[in-house]
Amino acid sequence: MLSVCERLFRDSPVWLAALDESLVCVEAAPAWREHLALGPTEAMAIPISELFDGGGRLVLDYLRDVAKGAATVQAIPVMLVTKDAPTRGILSAWPIHEEGNPTSIILAVTGAADADPDEYDRLQSAHQLILDAAGEGIYGLDAGGRLTFGNAAAMRILGWRTEDVLGQKGHDVHHHSYPDGSPYPQGDCPIYAALRDGEIHRVDSEVFWHADGSAVPVQYTSTPLLKDGKPNGAVVVFHDISAQKKLEYERQQAYDELRQLQTSHQLILDTAGEGIYGLNKEGEITFSNAAADEIVGWRFEEVLGQCAHDVHHHSYPDGTPYPREKCPIYAASKDGEVHRVDTEVFWRPDGSAVPVEYTSTPILRDGKPDGAVVIFRDISERKRIEQQREAAYVEIRQLKDQLEQERDYLRDELQITSNFGEIIGESPALKRTLTQIEAVAKTPVSVLILGESGVGKEMLARAIHTQSDRADKALVKVNCASIPSDLFESEFFGHVKGAFTGAQKDRIGRLQLAAGGTLFLDEIGEIPLSQQGKLLRALQEHEFEQVGDDKTIKVDVRVIAATNRDLAKEIEAGRFREDLYYRLSVFPIDVPPLRERSEDIVPLALHFLECISNELGRETPQLGRRQADTLRAYGWPGNIRELKNVIERAVISSRGNRLKIDTLLPRESTTKAQVKTAGSDPVEILTDVEIRELEKANMIAALHRVNWRIWGENGAADLLGLKPSTLAYRMKTLGIDKRG
Repeated sequence: MLSVCERLFRDSPVWLAALDESLVCVEAAPAWREHLALGPTEAMAIPISELFDGGGRLVLDYLRDVAKGAATVQAIPVMLVTKDAPTRGILSAWPIHEEGNPTSIILAVTGAADADPDEYDRLQSAHQLILDAAGEGIYGLDAGGRLTFGNAAAMRILGWRTEDVLGQKGHDVHHHSYPDGSPYPQGDCPIYAALRDGEIHRVDSEVFWHADGSAVPVQYTSTPLLKDGKPNGAVVVFHDISAQKKLEYERQQAYDELRQLQTSHQLILDTAGEGIYGLNKEGEITFSNAAADEIVGWRFEEVLGQCAHDVHHHSYPDGTPYPREKCPIYAASKDGEVHRVDTEVFWRPDGSAVPVEYTSTPILRDGKPDGAVVIFRDISERKRIEQQREAAYVEIRQLKDQLEQERDYLRDELQITSNFGEIIGESPALKRTLTQIEAVAKTPVSVLILGESGVGKEMLARAIHTQSDRADKALVKVNCASIPSDLFESEFFGHVKGAFTGAQKDRIGRLQLAAGGTLFLDEIGEIPLSQQGKLLRALQEHEFEQVGDDKTIKVDVRVIAATNRDLAKEIEAGRFREDLYYRLSVFPIDVPPLRERSEDIVPLALHFLECISNELGRETPQLGRRQADTLRAYGWPGNIRELKNVIERAVISSRGNRLKIDTLLPRESTTKAQVKTAGSDPVEILTDVEIRELEKANMIAALHRVNWRIWGENGAADLLGLKPSTLAYRMKTLGIDKRG
């Protein structure tokens, strides 16, 4: 204890004394020794009763609480015993701790009548000097909420005069109204709440009222002073946030004072809610407050004198070493500038990282950096909120991409289906098909639609979807014949960014796009055998993984498949999986070709005639009986698609109200179409073999016209109104070869 006293008392003009645990004075500063008629080195063992007039009864109870470490004494008027006569003074006292326990008490008496006037004017009082060193406004309240002291910053910020406000209710002086001027009930005041609940209250969105009636926006912390574990007053620390730069300068001065007086003024530091610690010019820790100890998790006695960078700032957030020469905290003690950072972490002794924002402010001596004060706060909660916001943004962006894809897809689908708003026809064959659709539509089972190319399989799939319980969800179409084998997985299941070359962003697959709705797999027989197992697993388990991602996605999809192939023969040939076939064909529907529903040809032709004329902005031509007979007599190998193409060409090539059809059909068909006249019976019926021969001849004629080019615009498939894959299949079936 004597070593502490020597540092505190040497050449001090203030009356300082040290008491042991028994409240016996064992050391005193020169000013006090002189008035006790004691030499500078004379041993002391003076009971407390001999230091204060009247035996010290007025201060004895206070000092006993201080000896227990339960309180401090601030601004108590006393009468001192001196060699001449009793002298008035103001007493402050605080405990000195060793290993967490109070071992002695420091007394500071100011205002003695015979103190050196010059020194008294310079320091005013040891207690007030400490308070006035702070850049923040600080004032104290007693248990009744009356002002007991205030520092210079409080006086300056709020325009007070000490003699005008001491003893008044703090709330009535400066906190009586909300920012809008409405009354602020004392019962709602967070400052006074500290007097009731013994908790620290922090506020950063209110105003204190200046003596001239103006409002000063402030941030403040109200910290209770406890006696015997109960609130006995409060210390309020605040700063004017409307003049931040000025306050930063004042804090810089305050930090310098706090660093030099850290041991005797720890209580003031601990009133701050932010972590605060100081460094000397070598970067060694010289003091810290309670908030710093709590946030970083260190014990001050273990880190005092250690290099702060090695203690808690040795690594970047990713764990890589953080060179000391790059540390902004140390930069302040080198360049004399204030450094602010909000993207780093401090490291706790247990190895965990605490995200923080901090300000490193240099301590200047004679204009040169002589250390630094660091103020920091734990921003873990703010970071968590930011991460949640970022995650929400990513999710919104993904949903936006999905909606854009659905929009584009549905826009394409609307364009494709604009001419197929209803199923036209009254033939028995079509009615049987519609009866099957009605029976299966409301069920969740898979449907396999079988039929030649151009019979309207997609239209029937849409009818099933429209009449199902999933009608309010999307019907997503996939043309299996148009998907390259190496892009099958990406098209069906989607991919994540970077899954393969060219995957520059995440993409949702058709299976996920159809979630809750219906997936229409057109030309199912065209799926490569190597990909059929992956599709089977997705349909069977109702789950899949995107390409490049191991996260399993659950999906609820109803499947409708269509093909013009004989899948039984494909299974025998080893080109189609039998288990996939049975998964898809729970309810098969055979769609009759147009030649088997001749009653529907003319209604369909009339429907196409009206729609196409409207699209082209022309008057609708009339379909005569002879032309109707010609249409009914033709075999329509391209089915409804071919019929639509013929009608469209007829509308384009016709002039006025006359419709030309005969010249648009193969010559063999027009010759044999002269089988009816008005009121007469057919004179010639074509056999199926003849129809096949006509179909073959028609294909060969189309191929010769385009020099045997099947694909592309104005290719043979385009002229015949067929898909290229369908034309190639029929050429193979009919034995048509360029070489032959």
